[in-house]
Amino acid sequence: MSTAVVHYTAAAISDRGRKRPSNEDAFGYSVEHGVYVVCDGMGGAAGGEIASSLAVDEFMKRLTGRTADDPLPTGAEQAIAAANQAIFTRSERSNKLSGMGTTLVALLTNERHVWMINVGDSRGYRMRSGRLEQITVDHSLVEEQVRMGRLERSEALRSPLRNVITRALGTQSSVTPDIFELETAPGDLFLLCSDGLTRELSDALIESLLGAAAPLEELCSRLAAAANQAGGHDNITCLLVRVEA
Repeated sequence: MSTAVVHYTAAAISDRGRKRPSNEDAFGYSVEHGVYVVCDGMGGAAGGEIASSLAVDEFMKRLTGRTADDPLPTGAEQAIAAANQAIFTRSERSNKLSGMGTTLVALLTNERHVWMINVGDSRGYRMRSGRLEQITVDHSLVEEQVRMGRLERSEALRSPLRNVITRALGTQSSVTPDIFELETAPGDLFLLCSDGLTRELSDALIESLLGAAAPLEELCSRLAAAANQAGGHDNITCLLVRVEA
């Protein structure tokens, strides 16, 4: 019995937005190694930019350098632990960088199996047969309140506490990611993004934009442009990964 080889293609964009003086988002990917990651940094001075860049660099280095025998989920947990330690140690050495941290959302692929990993409120979605589904769960105060029934979803969107995240890399000596295992189908489209996209655009609008027949690079540009048109209050990063076979 033969098994069809699964191919992936990817594209990404990171935009400063219309209000922020700098871009604290970072991303990295390797189609060859099946590793894709987006981070959204936070912290005073240059803390956010440093934290997100450290996380992406450490995550990519660990997972592109792993041996074929290493299970991907285990490798991801180790990579996140290493990234967390790198940021935490760096922040402890500098008063200016104290408290810096970053969210992380990542996708790992191995033939038809994929794993989506997140810490914080950067999100991972899957688009299948024209329907967009959020895979990750935000690590945020309002999301926890929604899950406990203390807040309606519509109220959460307007809450002044919607920026408060409950889990991040680098703010504590250890962190636990959520990991979701999925099987792909031909045509699946995965979106990794910072909250600069999802705060401006509804899931329904993102679904509509991703439903257009266009190259991945063009879809990324359309998402960023729409978020800017809606206000562009934060940095905007989108990374798209498509299952081609």
